[in-house]
Amino acid sequence: MCGIVGYIGKREIKSFLIEGLKELEYRGYDSAGIAIIENESMHVFKAVGKIKNLEEKAKDFKTKEFGIGIGHTRWATHGKPTELNAHPHLGEFSYVVHNGIIENYKELKKELENKGYKFISQTDTETIVHLFEENFKHKKDPFKAFKDTISKLKGAYAILLISKASPNTIFFAKNGSPLIIGKNSKNEIFFASSDAPLIGYADEVSYLDDGVFGYADKEKIKAFKDSQEINLEFKPLTMEKEFAQKGGFRFFMEKEIYEQSRVVSETIMGRAIDGKIVFEELEKNFFEGIENIKICACGTSYHAGLSSSYLFERISKIPTSVEIASEFRYKKPLLNKNTLFIVISQSGETADTLEALKMAKNAGLKTLAICNVDNSSIVRIADKTILTRAGIEKGVASTKAFATQMMVLWMLSLYLAQIKGFDISKEIDVLLKVPKVLIVENSLHEKIKRLSKRYLHGHGFFYIGRDIFYPLALEGALKLKEISYLHAEGYPAGEMKHGPIALADPELFTIALMPKNLLYDKIKSNVEELSARDSTILAISPIEFEIADDFIKIKEQNHYMLEYFEMMLIIQLLAMEIAIRLGNDVDMPRNLAKSVTVE
Repeated sequence: MCGIVGYIGKREIKSFLIEGLKELEYRGYDSAGIAIIENESMHVFKAVGKIKNLEEKAKDFKTKEFGIGIGHTRWATHGKPTELNAHPHLGEFSYVVHNGIIENYKELKKELENKGYKFISQTDTETIVHLFEENFKHKKDPFKAFKDTISKLKGAYAILLISKASPNTIFFAKNGSPLIIGKNSKNEIFFASSDAPLIGYADEVSYLDDGVFGYADKEKIKAFKDSQEINLEFKPLTMEKEFAQKGGFRFFMEKEIYEQSRVVSETIMGRAIDGKIVFEELEKNFFEGIENIKICACGTSYHAGLSSSYLFERISKIPTSVEIASEFRYKKPLLNKNTLFIVISQSGETADTLEALKMAKNAGLKTLAICNVDNSSIVRIADKTILTRAGIEKGVASTKAFATQMMVLWMLSLYLAQIKGFDISKEIDVLLKVPKVLIVENSLHEKIKRLSKRYLHGHGFFYIGRDIFYPLALEGALKLKEISYLHAEGYPAGEMKHGPIALADPELFTIALMPKNLLYDKIKSNVEELSARDSTILAISPIEFEIADDFIKIKEQNHYMLEYFEMMLIIQLLAMEIAIRLGNDVDMPRNLAKSVTVE
């Protein structure tokens, strides 16, 4: 989603802001801008499209002395992607950048227009800067004006505001959208909406909680909550800059697919020991009284949750239901306190999932988050959290985050089975083999590259599977849609004859997930039905399938989960290679964002 950076200090401000925004490109954006105050002079640059357009506009500008600056990458929510709608937004003497949505902006805008304020954008954000300047007229104190401004806002926001009324100060506020403050030994202060822009600059950081607001200048950082001053907790910032580099791969997505073997090993590390599952994050009594599980998530995380529901019921013997968070939060769900409520989110900031989590908390349910980002909103709100340890994932289309989510959920199903006294030692032996399965062999990747040229046209794709391979089919279809812009649908294979098979013809491509160890004969029969109707078949299986038009052979395994992870790898590579042949930027697909922090 939108990204924020800010800076207070003596270094060349424009360079830091632009480099920081580049680190946030993976979140998705359609315009960018920066605003700087130096020697009480204000400078602003905005551009539609890529950050290189912003760089070109600001190429002749540099700061030489102490100053402050804010920057933003915008993904349109209110108003089209134009320069007027791009952040920072200008008042008479102030600029603001904002992530999130101000839900009551229409009422505030109407009040301000009645007082003579002119709005030049279609955004909710512009309301903030005009409201600040209106309050300043009456308060004559910029911080009091900012505090009054924040008190009138409803919705989600991370805000940085600068003003000639206090030219050495950045005002900040956080509610429902991430915001981080960093500092170093050179008395520099940094702001960002995620860690990435701060690596190499800040020594330590503070992850702001909801409801925190304040101001910073070259001498101090002051933070408040509920009108009371608070002390911010600062933590050392990791300096692993290599995560922000492609490492010789064509795209971050490709790099992240190849990283899956390593990151899954890190997910397992210290958690599968001596034939047992150990989660230091959990106590056994946390599960006392739990009779069923409800999982809530969006997109790829939903597919991980749906996959895990088969494991919880098969291995843990516990009833499990799965909800799409954007539907769950509005359906007036019946929630019982004997339910463990699990939310899954790569970023920990997914708006719909976050609201679902709050609903479960308010209903008194025990809550557990499966997340990749420590200190994120979902992590802070949930009773317990298991981190996936995927590392920074820059590709918008999730790969290694999905793999690590699946590993955590599989281990959790085993952990619950272990609590119930079931023997899980054989499952753990299988689980420990997954990192080896996820090593990308050159021969496999080259075969998928060659095959991809046959799948660039046609009127659509069916990804089909049975049991736990049905959610994997959904995920394969989603990956292809996200980055190739080709139409694809995932289906339970047994549903083909209930309507979808009417679409079968040579221009319909069927990607058939055919594991040897789970319902092979059933899925084989379903694929034969499609083949008989002339659908083009790509079969993925350890067993040769004669009537397939194309065949990708996976290794012979003795467990369906090893087949699951190898097929996951193949459908990720296939989607990527098709998209690359079509000339698409697979890291930044159109219309999508990495972290969906609004509805």
